[in-house]
Amino acid sequence: MPVYLDHAATTPMRPEAVAAYVEAAAVVGNPSSIHSSGQNARRVLEEARESLAESLGCSPIEVIFTSGGTEAINLAIKGLFWARNGRRILVPGGEHHATIDTVEWLQRHEGAAVDWLPLDPVGRVDISAASAAFVDGEPIALATMLWANNEVGTLQPVTEVAALAARAGVPLHVDAVAAFGHVPVDAAQVRRASQSGAGTGLVALSVSAHKIGGPVGVGALVLDRSAVLEPLLHGGGQQRQVRSGTQDVAAAVSFAAAARASVAELADEASRVRLLRERLVAGVRSAVPDVVVNGVDDASARLPGTAHFAFAGAQGDSLLFLLDAAGVAVSTGSACQAGIPEPSHVLLAMGRDEATARTALRVTLGRTTTDADVDAFLAALPSAHAQARRAGLS
Repeated sequence: MPVYLDHAATTPMRPEAVAAYVEAAAVVGNPSSIHSSGQNARRVLEEARESLAESLGCSPIEVIFTSGGTEAINLAIKGLFWARNGRRILVPGGEHHATIDTVEWLQRHEGAAVDWLPLDPVGRVDISAASAAFVDGEPIALATMLWANNEVGTLQPVTEVAALAARAGVPLHVDAVAAFGHVPVDAAQVRRASQSGAGTGLVALSVSAHKIGGPVGVGALVLDRSAVLEPLLHGGGQQRQVRSGTQDVAAAVSFAAAARASVAELADEASRVRLLRERLVAGVRSAVPDVVVNGVDDASARLPGTAHFAFAGAQGDSLLFLLDAAGVAVSTGSACQAGIPEPSHVLLAMGRDEATARTALRVTLGRTTTDADVDAFLAALPSAHAQARRAGLS
């Protein structure tokens, strides 16, 4: 069986999430129907919403179930933009493509003016630049940012940026897809600490089930009750007139089960995975002395299971394919479009040159990762690296 070290892309479903899905899939009834079968389905759905809300530190009414993180991000960014008078969107560099592609679409089709905020060398948004951007220039429609960078794992100053947004009267959306279930995520706590007000500061937060052992195809947008947002979808308005469509009860129940389990074991699991990551990083440095480990050194300031490397002279895609041939699944820091390898946009945003950005390799550990998995990766790396370096950069 292949060694799976790409948990940031997706992670195996938890047994409790599978069991919850199977049980809920047997529930008959549309949760919008008024007969007893429909109302029973509604009860099951709302219990899942309440459970997920507890895991996220918000009220149940604030949880809008979506088809995944991408829809949640699109709904937040487009919906907030369409509901506001300003044209500017503040976005740090190195965001997930669900955000990048959305704001660039708004730029092309809706006249948005995108202000790209710089990152520091470890991948953290530059607070001084963000502070200046919130007070300078034309009116701002919204700001958006990651809770944790999905490539290099660096945790972002969410509370600080939310406070800047609140003082400027700007709504902030946070993409917490990579963070939720791996580090504490509490929407209400951030709103309190940042003094977010009605419709300003942190008002929207996106999460996805398949990053925490839930099913693919379900996510959620935590939307503060004070937020004003135009919907993407029309036809029923089942969720606060914000998101239309018959709700997937089984997926919601499974997501809630995965969230409960992830949050309950978060501290212990983070410590376990962090130790595995440290051993993996030490082994890589021993095998390839000139490797560069990207992101922050402080374990408390990064995702516990993310290790991101730059291997000088060896293309990340070559390493990926060679390791895959050896039975180890990892990922690169690049987006591959039409078969053409692209440099990591995150490393470019962090100030690395293009040659370095083409050498990225991301190894992400998760709930099912063992010492044996780390050993297998470290055993396969020297040969793969030697071959990739001989091939060089395309």
